[in-house]
Amino acid sequence: MRVFLVDDHAVFRSGVRAELSREADMVVVGEAGAVGEAVAGIRVARPDVVLLDVHMPDGGGVAVLQGIDPGPVCLALSVSDAAEDVIAVIRAGARGYVTKTISGPELADGIRRVAGGDAVFSPRLAGFVLDSFTGRSPVPEPQLDPELDSLTPRELEVLRLLARGYTYREIAETLFISVKTVETHASNVLRKTQQSNRNALTRWAHRRRID
Repeated sequence: MRVFLVDDHAVFRSGVRAELSREADMVVVGEAGAVGEAVAGIRVARPDVVLLDVHMPDGGGVAVLQGIDPGPVCLALSVSDAAEDVIAVIRAGARGYVTKTISGPELADGIRRVAGGDAVFSPRLAGFVLDSFTGRSPVPEPQLDPELDSLTPRELEVLRLLARGYTYREIAETLFISVKTVETHASNVLRKTQQSNRNALTRWAHRRRID
């Protein structure tokens, strides 16, 4: 079973890799610490299961899920057990959600189960998802934002980095694309959001808490 690790903490990735190396039926075929690196790596490695961190500096698990859709089965692995985090990644396409308190053997079992088509959750987290689908969730449905919804996953990645003050060259290096491609995405973002320049776009993004 081919597994890909996505987490912005290299030490944690090393620990997970060591745990999974004890499993005769698993091999880690790649790892990444950022969204762009993860999307590119997953497309090349073609894993069966992606272990996906929820919070990363450049967008997190939801951005990765959007970037690889359709793609391999994803199991969220996070320190957070907040309802909004669980529901967000499940809505984005993850097959399960476990916290980082999980043991190595339990994690390996969870990987096998999601690969086999099951949904896997740490204790009590499944209730968040059930409540969401039955309308009893305390997490509100996201408001419609036609301009934001018109952006592609890659354009949204570029928008986040622009809002953080990255140069076009820095964005290109982060996302493993050319500067010319970044310029094209930035132009599309400005047009779709109806903003006149980068400063206006940054203010627009911050009002929507895109960072």
